[in-house]
Amino acid sequence: MAEGRKPALRLSGISKAYGRTAALRDLSFEVAEGCFFALFGPSSVGKTTALRTIAGLVRPDRGRLEIGGVEATNAPIAGRGVSMVFQSFALYPHLTVAENFAYPLREQRLGKAVIEARVRETATMLKLGHRLGQKPATLSGGEQQRVALGRSLIQRPRILLLDEPLTNLDAKLRHDMRAEFKRLHRLLGMTVVYATPDELEALAMGEEIAVMRDGTVVQRGTPDELYERPADLYVASKIGSPAINVVEVRLGNGNRLDTPFGPIGLPRPANGASGEAAMLGIRPSDLRASRPGEAGVAARVHLVEPLGDVTIVALESANHMLRLVLSEQQAANLKPGDPFTVAIDPGKIHVFRAHDGQAMR
Repeated sequence: MAEGRKPALRLSGISKAYGRTAALRDLSFEVAEGCFFALFGPSSVGKTTALRTIAGLVRPDRGRLEIGGVEATNAPIAGRGVSMVFQSFALYPHLTVAENFAYPLREQRLGKAVIEARVRETATMLKLGHRLGQKPATLSGGEQQRVALGRSLIQRPRILLLDEPLTNLDAKLRHDMRAEFKRLHRLLGMTVVYATPDELEALAMGEEIAVMRDGTVVQRGTPDELYERPADLYVASKIGSPAINVVEVRLGNGNRLDTPFGPIGLPRPANGASGEAAMLGIRPSDLRASRPGEAGVAARVHLVEPLGDVTIVALESANHMLRLVLSEQQAANLKPGDPFTVAIDPGKIHVFRAHDGQAMR
């Protein structure tokens, strides 16, 4: 959790099963006040169930939930100070934008003047003042998303839950809405828990990220911590684009790794026995072309993928594929079949146990 900030939210040992299917398994994490916190992982790892538990829509089988330091595991939905934006916009199609905004305030029986003032304030903040009289079907996808967001923000929640809110938008709108969410977070300073299967969204938006697998958190940290020091091969493979290169190796004597490309000396030994099966991981951005006269791994170019200012190059060596990232200029004359000598920096290598994927150094 962010240092010096009180926890806005704490989950301790939360478990939830539907029949024989476990949706959450001993799920535990904290979110600091004012933090933009990302729950990241592929489909069916429990992200939505976690958010619905925080919101009070799901009662856990076991565990404890605290909101603002107060036990709230079985507290009523209305008193939690939590609002949730769902993956589907869930707007009322027969109501105008203004009426969609006002609906939750009318449910709270607030006065007409208060409701009108908050609707104007929210519409201005979301740049929807010119759309207040229109119905959702006449709006663009991005505008509909902002209405769904505004309907939650207008309640002034302590914690805002966002469940894969950009899934239904095209790439351009997703980019724009990521910037909009960050702008609103800076403006309002509220605590946000953002569930996403998209690595780019998690890394670009989350101050802290909890990587989920099989209903629990396998590692939590800042984007840099997850990228530089993954706890296991699962996290290493989920964080970073292009994906980390993974090669089967064995631990040699001392600091040596026995690899398909020959022995590689490590700055410090891996925590394992000589001869033990392991997995070498190295980021494509941590590989480079060998300099003249420098030792390296002999390879041939398999595929060249230009991406504008950078190019991803797939190399084949010892029946293994390695991907690296080159500048557009460095890759300008490369073509499939060309020889290429790649330098591997031992200090950038990650080593994981073969049988369970746990980091060994």
